Amino acid sequence: MTKDFNFWGLSDISSAYNFEDKRKSKRHYLEYMLMRTMSMFEYENLPETMPKRALEIYTQINGHCAIIEHEGNIYSLFGSWGGYPDAYYLPTKYIISNPYLNIGKEYTINEDCIIFQNDSLFRGLLPLFSRYASLMVENDISMKMCDINARITAVIEAQDDKTRASAIQYLKDVKAGKQGIIASTAFLDGLRTQPYGTTTQSNSLTDLIEFQQYLKASWFNEIGLQANYNMKRESINSDEAQLNDDMLLPLVDDMLKCREECVKKINEMFGTDIRVKLASSWEDNRKELELMQESLISEYSENEEPESEEPESEEPESEEP
Repeated sequence: MTKDFNFWGLSDISSAYNFEDKRKSKRHYLEYMLMRTMSMFEYENLPETMPKRALEIYTQINGHCAIIEHEGNIYSLFGSWGGYPDAYYLPTKYIISNPYLNIGKEYTINEDCIIFQNDSLFRGLLPLFSRYASLMVENDISMKMCDINARITAVIEAQDDKTRASAIQYLKDVKAGKQGIIASTAFLDGLRTQPYGTTTQSNSLTDLIEFQQYLKASWFNEIGLQANYNMKRESINSDEAQLNDDMLLPLVDDMLKCREECVKKINEMFGTDIRVKLASSWEDNRKELELMQESLISEYSENEEPESEEPESEEPESEEP
């Protein structure tokens, strides 16, 4: 627990956020996004020794974990691959070392353990999240620099120490809300200013803000959450707002399918009745897309006119003379 927090809330908010600490800033982005994805799936009938939090953390961060039975209890534990690969070059063993449970053992996959995987490639979400978090950290630093530089409208140049001291005092009076007073013309004669702020600087900050919004929206879209990244400054229509609907759920569908298959294997091996489904905003998005597809199909069916069958023309029989 950091010094800025206690058990009841904030205790010291005087310390400034260090944008230059890229490692810490990236970790913050990763943690807050993982907090969101922890609500992606809802489980029923999980054993008490296999909490959802541990199951999803292991799976989302590492891409996989093993479900084992130990002393009559079912656990989800993280380990590493082992053994000779099978015909499809997939591992056949899973090595687990857990000091608390006094486990140091190599388990045979699908015989005495089930691999619980996040996706089809066992990758997890961390590589994807790290990419967006790294870009957003760099952009945060650029925005901070532009924001600070925007305060400087002109660079003051002093010819001597006396003029410099008078200029500093003048700026302090203005900052404090006092009326700045120039005592003599010597001050003005020894002081020169160079313009600093430009319209290009203002445009750069606008571009950085739009890039930040694009990164954030793309990150949310990758994990199946609707976020608009259209950069038009005018109003957008419904078709433009729905351009990214098709990319929302493929990754989420793969993650759900893997969990459903793993849960089925767990139930068969350990005699449990675990169930999994989408939850929170992900389930709402799926329902909205299904309703939209049904509406489009219904509208298309109503507008499609049946082809009219033209009656065959009957030619009069020719009478032979």
